[in-house]
Amino acid sequence: MKKLFILILCILCLNTCLFAREIIPFTVYVDDKTSMGHGSPKSPIRPPVVYIDDYTLSFTADHPEYVLTIRNEESDVVYTTVVSSSETQVVLPATLNGEYQIELAMGGWLFTGWIEV
Repeated sequence: MKKLFILILCILCLNTCLFAREIIPFTVYVDDKTSMGHGSPKSPIRPPVVYIDDYTLSFTADHPEYVLTIRNEESDVVYTTVVSSSETQVVLPATLNGEYQIELAMGGWLFTGWIEV
């Protein structure tokens, strides 16, 4: 009986941890600043899969390198960093509080979304 109780407790804790993360919905744009003048690509690119849990962004293990920019509601840059392809987590500064626009730039692509911390 004790083993069953511990098993149920572990499953509940695991479910709580898994559902605490929230996926960030991104909109995809062609980044005009880095475009080489070849026009827009014919097929769309898939946006990255990024989760947020409090101040931690979690990336999938097989992502390309991104330039991460966080902007406030007035479009001022409040945080920027490079996320290398080997990094799976980025911890945002604890000084951020509220709703922010998140941008991930990769080559000629720009992925934007909104996060709340």
